Amino acid sequence: MTGLWFFLHILGFVMWIGGGFASMHAGLGAKGESRSGLGTIARAQARIQKLVIAPGALLVTLSGLILTLRFMGAMTVAMSPWLMAMQGAGLVGALITLMIGLPTASRLGRIDPEGEAGAYFDELRGRMRVAASVSGLLALFALVAGVVYRMGG
Repeated sequence: MTGLWFFLHILGFVMWIGGGFASMHAGLGAKGESRSGLGTIARAQARIQKLVIAPGALLVTLSGLILTLRFMGAMTVAMSPWLMAMQGAGLVGALITLMIGLPTASRLGRIDPEGEAGAYFDELRGRMRVAASVSGLLALFALVAGVVYRMGG
């Protein structure tokens, strides 16, 4: 059963980080777009956030919690700093994704960038950029810390 939880944990990371890279590249490609094109890209990014990134972050968090509870029950030595780093960075990154990134992306996908809310659209894009960057860096750090831990570091 632990193998299933590890599989779900890795699958969640693939969804979270892979979706983040897809959304990031869509945003980078938007630099030359018109204001109307930005709305289309924002809607695509919102769908990626709702269907791939947020479920991946949630899956990582839930499977990580279950793996931690299983690990703590079988633990006979002190916890590794790499394991704690993975858990802390992953949890904070997932919370940023679920509590800031998802609502911001949802709002951004509903706003017309050419209308009266154009300034608000730009403000939300900036907020999304920062939240996604911080969350993505934390996810990558958690992934590296997990690999170092599993390799015996």
